[in-house]
Amino acid sequence: MTDLITLTGLRVFGRHGVFDFERENGQEFVIDVTLRLDLAAAAVSDDVLDTVHYGELAEALAAIVAGEPVNLIETLAERLAAAALADPRVQWCRITVHKPQAPIEQAFADVAVTIERTQSADGTRGAADDVRSAEEKTA
Repeated sequence: MTDLITLTGLRVFGRHGVFDFERENGQEFVIDVTLRLDLAAAAVSDDVLDTVHYGELAEALAAIVAGEPVNLIETLAERLAAAALADPRVQWCRITVHKPQAPIEQAFADVAVTIERTQSADGTRGAADDVRSAEEKTA
């Protein structure tokens, strides 16, 4: 299947980072997400219920970025992937978290982490779900 939904440049204020000042002051994060799913039913029905509503997806991702702070954008990306894979029709996702104001002393344009995750054959989340389970066990 080669059908994709792509949302790029979602800008959300968050308080993620390993330094106290990053948590206190916060900064803008930019999210790109690509979903792979079969869009044939939506194309035929012309009904938003037969696809992933990208407005609702944007709201869900924004809530995660604006929500509970994490140290690493790798962790943030995992949480976003879990949200993207919450719809069982989504078979694969690519999440990129950009941190353009990262505390780096050298001049740079952007720093980003990109992860790819897949839905398992039985419709449950794969790697993203495994990470969340590990976090819950250590909490």
